[in-house]
Amino acid sequence: MIDTLGSADVVVIGAGIVGLAHAYEALERGLSVAVVERNDRAAGASVRNFGHACATAQDADALRYGRAARSSWIKLADQAGFWLRRTGTVMVARAEDELAVLAEFGELRGAEVRMLSAAEVAERVPVGPDAIGGAWLPDDLRVDPRECVPAIARHLAERGARFHWATTAHGIEPGLVRTSRGELRAGTVILATGHDVDRHFPELAAQHAVKRCVLRMLRVENPHGTTIDPAVQTGFSLLRYGGFEACPSLPAVRERLTAERPELIGIGLNLMFTQRPDGTLTIGDTHAYDTTPAPFDPEELDAAVLRETAGLLGAPQLTVLERWRGVYGSGAQPFLIAAPAEGVRVVAVTAGVGMTTAFGLAAEVVATI
Repeated sequence: MIDTLGSADVVVIGAGIVGLAHAYEALERGLSVAVVERNDRAAGASVRNFGHACATAQDADALRYGRAARSSWIKLADQAGFWLRRTGTVMVARAEDELAVLAEFGELRGAEVRMLSAAEVAERVPVGPDAIGGAWLPDDLRVDPRECVPAIARHLAERGARFHWATTAHGIEPGLVRTSRGELRAGTVILATGHDVDRHFPELAAQHAVKRCVLRMLRVENPHGTTIDPAVQTGFSLLRYGGFEACPSLPAVRERLTAERPELIGIGLNLMFTQRPDGTLTIGDTHAYDTTPAPFDPEELDAAVLRETAGLLGAPQLTVLERWRGVYGSGAQPFLIAAPAEGVRVVAVTAGVGMTTAFGLAAEVVATI
């Protein structure tokens, strides 16, 4: 006889930030919740990122989700007791065309963007002498992903969510999830396994062109030993966020960086960093896309991140404490929301902004069930 794991109004598969956000929203609506996670703790993209909720730089659905998620982050930080800072983002401009994009962005977004002189940038963050100005995005948040994700899971468990850790979902059908530990009956099943959506619904993944994005990140000592409150981004970041696409000067930035630094454009560099609560810096990151990524990482990826971050900080070199590979789902559209069967929802953030948007996305998805 197959053991039963009981039943729940909502069964969430995946305990990363997207899965936890759906569990949270379901609990907020008074629904019973069970979460199935194949690992004994969250170990994927949700704990391997910058901990940067960068809503301001988004557009369209991502902007709406990110704005809505901000209040959930603040509320949960208080309830679950994890570290959160409302310190915003400093965008560092090191060329006139980058400064022009930021000025145009400020005209579009008003109070969400505050332009900074070179001196004002230097007052907020330690950067090298090539910074000519920048902008501050005050509404963005910072968390420590290594702390906040398990803290949210613990908080949800205290509120009554049942977590089945180290449990693999083998099969999903209306009203039922078959797992490595038995059957779990569900009113609604929400699959939130990120890039592994193709493990359960390969045709759906193919339809949405879902691939795996592999990135390289590092944790380094802070060469200046100072507190760096905001997240710090650069001209390379302008090329990676949809909000800047509306700025007339953005093509000039793309053309110049492609001509001057083709090797960095080729590895998908998003030159940025955040400071962790212990004072060290999370730096990165590079991007490569494939359905089945090769397991081999060229050393030049890390070397480029270290070299460019040192230059940004005006430091001769950086001391590496940790290195890692992150993997997230990337698709033709930034979000995959589908109902492949009655009572089954597949939800994935396929644009690398799960920490920014998950709670806003989950609120809308759970409202439909």
